[in-house]
Amino acid sequence: MNLDDLTTKFSNSTENQRKAIFSTLFIAGNKLQTLFDNHIPEISLKQFMLLSIVRQSTEPLTFTQLGTLLGCSRQNIKKLADVLMKKGFITIQQSPHDTRAMCICPTEKVNDYFTNDFFKYQEELKYLFEVYTVEEIETLFILLSKLYAGIENLEKKTTNENLKKEI
Repeated sequence: MNLDDLTTKFSNSTENQRKAIFSTLFIAGNKLQTLFDNHIPEISLKQFMLLSIVRQSTEPLTFTQLGTLLGCSRQNIKKLADVLMKKGFITIQQSPHDTRAMCICPTEKVNDYFTNDFFKYQEELKYLFEVYTVEEIETLFILLSKLYAGIENLEKKTTNENLKKEI
């Protein structure tokens, strides 16, 4: 079975298309992670995503806040942060707003990495999207934003069901 066979098999109903979209998201995520992890030196894709958010933030973010943004647990953020701290990319400090929480702060190595090392790979990322027109990029951006709303909807439903089970 190849991709064309799968596309044909799953294009005959909305229900099958939903299944295909869900599977595609999972497979695409795995493929991107494998490509990135095998191609970009020194850090993994998950570490890169954490550094990207830390670098873009105007204030230090806690492990919990970063977990929410990246869609993973506080414990996963701590594991990623420990590795990045050992590599000299970040420091871990007490939150200025909550003495019980820890924050991740970028070091100068983060800016150096994004400016010098990662810059050449950003050009290669253009290959991922060169198959799209400008209009298709805009549509994809809008649809992925709506996907986040769907994920939040599913999270609420799951949370409500778990609360009902506890009662």
